[in-house]
Amino acid sequence: MVGRYFVTTPIYYVNDAPHIGHAYTTLNADALARWHRLCGDEVFFLTGTDEHGLKIQRVAEANGITPIEQADRTSVRFRDAWELLDISNDDFIRTTEPRHRIAVQQLLTAAYDNGYVEKGTYEGDYCVSCEAYYNDDELIDGCCPIHKRPVEHMLEDNYFFKLSAFEDRLLEWLESDPDVIIPEGYRREAIGLVKQGLDDVSMTRSSLDWGVPVPWDDGHVFYVWYDALINYATAVGYGRDPERFAQWWPHTHHVMGKDIIRFHCVYWPAMLLAAGITDLPRYHVHGFLLVGGEKMSKSSLNQIAPADLVADFGVDGFRYAVLRDNSFGPDGDFSYEGLLTRYNSDLANTFGNLLQRVTTVVHKSCGGIGPAPDPHSVLRVKAERAVAESTEAWRRVQPSTALDATIRLVRDTNEYLQETEPWKLEPGIEVDRIMGDALEALRITALLISAAAPGAAQTAWERIGLSGRLDDQRLPAAGVWGGYTGGHEVTKGDPLFPRLKG
Repeated sequence: MVGRYFVTTPIYYVNDAPHIGHAYTTLNADALARWHRLCGDEVFFLTGTDEHGLKIQRVAEANGITPIEQADRTSVRFRDAWELLDISNDDFIRTTEPRHRIAVQQLLTAAYDNGYVEKGTYEGDYCVSCEAYYNDDELIDGCCPIHKRPVEHMLEDNYFFKLSAFEDRLLEWLESDPDVIIPEGYRREAIGLVKQGLDDVSMTRSSLDWGVPVPWDDGHVFYVWYDALINYATAVGYGRDPERFAQWWPHTHHVMGKDIIRFHCVYWPAMLLAAGITDLPRYHVHGFLLVGGEKMSKSSLNQIAPADLVADFGVDGFRYAVLRDNSFGPDGDFSYEGLLTRYNSDLANTFGNLLQRVTTVVHKSCGGIGPAPDPHSVLRVKAERAVAESTEAWRRVQPSTALDATIRLVRDTNEYLQETEPWKLEPGIEVDRIMGDALEALRITALLISAAAPGAAQTAWERIGLSGRLDDQRLPAAGVWGGYTGGHEVTKGDPLFPRLKG
């Protein structure tokens, strides 16, 4: 069903450069945005950078610059990384922008006016890297459970958000719809967090000034998480364009890692409810990409820059291999060797090989003009199955499964050519029929793989003689067998995905 689709990544801290963990989240969100555009949905895709808080202030001090200089320098590195990876975001938000300050102050003032904010004193343990408070039972040997580093003891006057007032409403929301957080295990985790009991939480800081000022008390700035989460609402007009916000907000989908479930799936919906916003987001949560069994982070020194891998695999090779090799939901094991194997297996030896052999035979036996497919081809059922399975997998936010179904069609087509051996036949009706079938399978493959490998898909589209932008195609109509009408000039070229050596 065609509609609106507002998809977001988390906004990334500007304390350090983007790494493969950031890229994984962003690639998944981008692939979803591209798929929904292909299906005819009106899509708005948001990413950006999180630029306030104690962590940024300290990093800036360590670098001998101001916080805004730190933010400016690093934010552009994220922009550059996403441009390199052909990320199709419609907006890139920075939390230091005036439009965001307006939204933060308006939303949290609404919560304050509705009676869900009160002043108090906070004393407890704080992880600067998480920008989060932890209870004693959450710490591991006095260290943050995420970053494995000692926490700091904080004592200051704060304003508190009455999170405890929303236990019942959050449980009702979480339990009423099994798809509100997927995969299911993460929804159960959010339910468990609520059922443990929710304490009121500090939402301002009086010990620093690098943040959005609290409009009702000049001595405070908003705690960075409360500032950051509101970016999603800012980007679709909250505080400035009520009509646009009403159009887009009910169609919000947050793509995020499992380490920020508490803030996104508990605090954020409660903040929205406190401000009188009853349409709550949907969440697509993935696990960590592990390197040697450890989560990627600056502190563990196992960061990998996306640019380094693009240099070896190309943009589309990298995009495809990362999405195909890591099932969305559980933790994934990331390795260069795994990327190399996937690239060679699926792209060089399968998809690229099919395109190369088909264009070669069409030039040799069909005069370089692509014939139309057989309406009753044995490949038709396989193509229809690939379209159906891919569509369902994307609906369930399982890019790896969708791409598996896509490559299976390519393998089926290669097997079909191996069985019929058109390169051994004399030019004529039989060769035309076989090559028309193969060209139609390539056309459908280009559509199905375009969310993961848009550049390569467009190249394949053009080499089989099709004009215009593949982005302008729309499923399900474009996925129906027979769309390759024949009579198109087919182009030979260099291998789409040259085989790589380890």
